[in-house]
Amino acid sequence: RCSVLRRTSGVPVQVALGTVVTERVIDVIMLLLSSTLLLDFNTFWGFFNNALLGGRADTIARNPMPLIIAGIIALVLLAGAGYALFRNLEKLRQNKLFNKGIVFVKGLLAGVFSILKLKNKGAFLFHTLFTWSVYYLLDYLAFFCFPETYGLDMKAGLAVLTFGAFGMAAPVAGGIGPFHVLVQGVLVVYGISKEAGIAYALVVHGAQTLLVVLMGGISFVAVAAAEKRGIVEEAEAIAHEPLTSE
Repeated sequence: RCSVLRRTSGVPVQVALGTVVTERVIDVIMLLLSSTLLLDFNTFWGFFNNALLGGRADTIARNPMPLIIAGIIALVLLAGAGYALFRNLEKLRQNKLFNKGIVFVKGLLAGVFSILKLKNKGAFLFHTLFTWSVYYLLDYLAFFCFPETYGLDMKAGLAVLTFGAFGMAAPVAGGIGPFHVLVQGVLVVYGISKEAGIAYALVVHGAQTLLVVLMGGISFVAVAAAEKRGIVEEAEAIAHEPLTSE
């Protein structure tokens, strides 16, 4: 996406990447909001403990020392890295690669904070809420595709949206695997069989993937056509420029 924006609109890659990061931050906020709306805390925590902590929440609570030690080690390593960076800052500034990295980070931050300079903040908020509403409706309306999930309520749809989003955020292409496991686990909590849960996850994820492929293909064709049209228009403009003699 950053490359397309650079080619079609001249937006620097690092700035475009910053806007992508901003959007992901907003998505995280929306994900946290949907998590807080899951009022059935016992069900929510029970699934989180079993699926993500392997049922070790009680063990960690009784003996938090390993977690505390790991946190202290992480802080010491982070402080050491910061101190080493500070001590060698002048030398690093003479390094071309380091300077390029600084320029890239500055552009990235400019993109991140671009949300504060939006000309139409209302439209951005509307489209954010609209996008997540459509995500929710996709998960909820898909319940009616299967007899086993037909009777699930809207709160179950919110649970699927929340944990499905965690699965999509996993460092796996397209969320393949984590999405299915987490959605299946949520549905099991609501009394749905594992077979029906995985079938539901496959249909929902497959529909999203097919839509991305379809719309992505159309977008690539549209961008290629726009670039070709721009090249032709530029060539025609050059051809019609009056010749000047020195």
